[in-house]
Amino acid sequence: AALDDVAVMTKIAVKKTAGVLGDDLALNAEQVSGVQANRELPVVWAVAKGSFLNKVILVPTALLISAFVPWLITSLLMLGGAYLCYEGVEKLAHRFLHAKEEQEHLKELAAAVANPAIDMVAFEKEKIKGAIRTDFVLSAEIIVITLGAVAQAAFITQVVSVCSIAIIMTVGVYGFVALIVKLDDIGLYLLRKQGKSVFLEVQRKLGNLLLLTAPRLMKILAVVGTIAMFLVGGGILVHGIPFIHHISENLGRFGGLVAWFGGAAINIVLGVAVGAIALAVVTLVTKLFHKSPSPTNVK
Repeated sequence: AALDDVAVMTKIAVKKTAGVLGDDLALNAEQVSGVQANRELPVVWAVAKGSFLNKVILVPTALLISAFVPWLITSLLMLGGAYLCYEGVEKLAHRFLHAKEEQEHLKELAAAVANPAIDMVAFEKEKIKGAIRTDFVLSAEIIVITLGAVAQAAFITQVVSVCSIAIIMTVGVYGFVALIVKLDDIGLYLLRKQGKSVFLEVQRKLGNLLLLTAPRLMKILAVVGTIAMFLVGGGILVHGIPFIHHISENLGRFGGLVAWFGGAAINIVLGVAVGAIALAVVTLVTKLFHKSPSPTNVK
């Protein structure tokens, strides 16, 4: 009976956290970009180990909160939802307002990888640290959303469900990241197959398809991840604001596509609005507390 409860709760938690995974997958795959091909998998493995360490810290903390201050879960969920929306708006702002800077950064990155004089070990370490920091935030969101989904279950069910989600998400995300970053290498390997058999011809066509698909996959993941931020973050906020939640529930009476698209539209609109406000506040505070560099003497 306990295992049955765990299975049900884990399935619910997976559904609720699935939206965050698109963002998690895109961000972690993006973190590996710019790393030399023969170092991609070691970097992914290093970040995966850091992710497991993050879970070792986050899971007991979340369970202690659930055991002793359960009322804090809703506040943490709202905070996590607002952060997701902020992150989504920040990505959009960066994409549309700082496109030139992004292009320059990519050119500098490509030049650094091609230059043997550049210390790529230090570059890798910074990449890994940045990816682990990003993973900590996203892992915290996944754990809190999971905890919110199983909050009404028995404590032992909560423990097993949260631990299961932590393991499944980590293995799943970094397994897919490893696959994504090596898609082009797999495609090249298949394309170079020699021979005239039908099977080898199919492999070469598959390799060509992978080479064409790999660059576009990251762009698709980035778009899906951004939409997921607003859907998941906005959905969390909707559940925490009674009158908006009431409107969303009323749309459910229509059923089918109307209910789904209506609910999704509310989540996205609220998510973008909250994210824009959060970004404006963060930008204002950053400007207020940013210290200008000391003036230098001009001769």
